[in-house]
Amino acid sequence: MSVLQAINPNVRNMKPLEYSILARQASRINEELRQGVKKPYQEVLDVYSGDPHKGGVKPLSYVRQVLAACLYPQLVNSSKLPVDVKQTAQRLLGGCDGGSVGSYTATMGIPEIVHKVSEFITRRDAGVPSYPENICISPGSQWSLSNILHILLNAESSPRNGVLSPVPCHNTTPMSVTGLGAVVIPYYLSEEQGWELQVGELHRALESAKGVCKPVALYIINPGNPTGHVQSRKSMQEVIRFVSEKKLFLLADEVYQEYVFGEKSEFVSYKRVLSEMGPPFSDTVELASFHSVSKGLPGECGLRCGYVELVNMDPTVMKYIFTRFSIDTCTPVLGQIALDLMVDPPQPGDPSYPLYHMEKQNISNTLIDNAKRAVEVVNSLPGLCCQPLEGGTFAFPRVYLPPSFIQKAKEVGLEPDTFYCSRLLEEAGLLISPGFEYGQKEGTYHIRFCIMTSAETLEEVLRRLTCFHTQFMKDFS
Repeated sequence: MSVLQAINPNVRNMKPLEYSILARQASRINEELRQGVKKPYQEVLDVYSGDPHKGGVKPLSYVRQVLAACLYPQLVNSSKLPVDVKQTAQRLLGGCDGGSVGSYTATMGIPEIVHKVSEFITRRDAGVPSYPENICISPGSQWSLSNILHILLNAESSPRNGVLSPVPCHNTTPMSVTGLGAVVIPYYLSEEQGWELQVGELHRALESAKGVCKPVALYIINPGNPTGHVQSRKSMQEVIRFVSEKKLFLLADEVYQEYVFGEKSEFVSYKRVLSEMGPPFSDTVELASFHSVSKGLPGECGLRCGYVELVNMDPTVMKYIFTRFSIDTCTPVLGQIALDLMVDPPQPGDPSYPLYHMEKQNISNTLIDNAKRAVEVVNSLPGLCCQPLEGGTFAFPRVYLPPSFIQKAKEVGLEPDTFYCSRLLEEAGLLISPGFEYGQKEGTYHIRFCIMTSAETLEEVLRRLTCFHTQFMKDFS
């Protein structure tokens, strides 16, 4: 039997990302630029992913100093590092076998770091207790989510299992559901209401699954990706009542919790709301909550580390989860260290605190300014409309594409917003993602770009988008 014949049919059903089309195009353009081909730009500007360091945001000095000392312990004796950096590095190395970041760790993470995560969650949730035995450290939140789905979804179930998933939605989760042989049950966020989640739409989606699949879980992203919406307590309470009534597992993707900047918005975790609602909800609703170093303040996407906290799980199920998480031995140690530094940063009075606080405020202020600037510029352009941004690191404007352009896209075999992004890349050297990749209502088109960049990078993004779109509307209107 050939490899092609042996491929899992569920994997065959996974749709390739539109990114592959644009990435090949970007690679070709970069090669042409290297060869001296004249273009209206000197480099491709990539704001496709939510990688802040790629976008010009500087790494936190404290994080990099501790990482450096852990990698090269001789630096602990250096006078060039602050005292608290050296003390933190010594503490973290003390939790590593052999005092080395090159050693394996416990499967669920270095125990001292797991306890730090637990303490962080308890502080975040105003005293609602968090227990280390309910926390698993992993190589990123999507890795954790995929493994939880492995436990939840039975590939041999008849009818197939289903997961309610938002539209639009970060694309990797629906892909994981499909790859496990389950059904994605879409529920549509209300763009007209700022991408609000409406519980009536959850009921509609659940009704649509009758005769198709057996729904087992509800997936929520808060703050939203790609929408930038932040849920209110009232909305979260409605969701909890819904999953309780329908006996669904609640998957809460909360990786952008540190990036909430809407004037009337605040991040409150699902775990905290669940606890404050009291019995029977707080005792019975099963919940998995995800966070990561990539999308937290450090923005260390390449270090690959996150955690999942499990609430109200049956001890027998927890055993299966631990078994599943044990497959990959342990999470990269440098990622675990970055996670520790995210949940236990310098405090007032520590030598590193003044610089850390200044860098943190700079990142926060830049994101707030970038969000306002992006919405302002996008909404000034004809045929583009962006809802107010309350959190997260992306803008997700709607593009009203002319019929003649939609027809031309069909002729070249591309989705209309993918074709728009392809033209934008070719003519302006700007790499962004099409809304088709995240799901959208029939007949609507969107684009997504990262706003977690330096102010200078964002201004260049908006300048290129403005020049391209203005000419685009002249050509096709």
